Amino acid sequence: MLAAVIAAAALAAASPADHASACRGKDGWSDPAPPIRIFANAYNVGTCGIAAVLLTDPAGLVLIDAGPASAAPIVQRNIEALGYKITDVKLLLATHEHHDHVGGLAALQKASGATLRVSPAATPVLAGGIVDPNDPQFGLIEAPPAARVGPPLADGEVIRLGRIALTAHLTPGHSAGGTSWTWRACEGGRCRAIAYADSLSAVSRDGYRFLDHPERVEALNRSFDTVAGLKCDILVTPHPIASNLFARLHGEAPLVNGRACKTYAATARANLAKRLAEERAGRP
Repeated sequence: MLAAVIAAAALAAASPADHASACRGKDGWSDPAPPIRIFANAYNVGTCGIAAVLLTDPAGLVLIDAGPASAAPIVQRNIEALGYKITDVKLLLATHEHHDHVGGLAALQKASGATLRVSPAATPVLAGGIVDPNDPQFGLIEAPPAARVGPPLADGEVIRLGRIALTAHLTPGHSAGGTSWTWRACEGGRCRAIAYADSLSAVSRDGYRFLDHPERVEALNRSFDTVAGLKCDILVTPHPIASNLFARLHGEAPLVNGRACKTYAATARANLAKRLAEERAGRP
């Protein structure tokens, strides 16, 4: 039965024109957007400002990220709009543990009964419903609602559900628990390497100096290297604007770019270098 629903999901997804119309002039974390197909069995079911990636298989669904708590009903409606039941979601995953990406996971876990897996550093944040006090954005970001968290992910671990095989790449820096995801998807004889690469930006509260936290700078540089090395025909990012995702899904720019991850990492590396130079110069 679920296999038949998968075949119909592509027809139920919004057209590029309808998705563009829904998000025109909107990029809020909770601004509703219809579900849109990325490629093959991968869909964005998030909002106009935040990605949430759904992977479909006859064995069930995998959801990576859920937006803030206020977006959970939007994500659930989008899953159901594709013809699925929320209980078809069997696995919940995340990029990083900031509330704008994981705040909705607890509600969706309650509705679906799905297993939640996150990185070791993200586990206490999600399980405890807290903010990491060492996070550069501590004091700016909200705590996510607490959820039931399964065993922490290992770097390079492959998560499987039916024919879905996702590889977890620990990419800390923007947050301690950052994780990027890669998988291979095929459709009509065409196969693509897809990377859902985590945020790589050096963002902080006022007064925080990355120069005072060399371990954070080192983590970011390692993550730049990791993301630059990912197999990456199609790049997706937690904030769609960071990878020009919607313009690409709308047909306004090429969807496929084999150098996308390298460019994404290089841009983040240059931005970090600029931030460190400003800190050395004593500028805020």
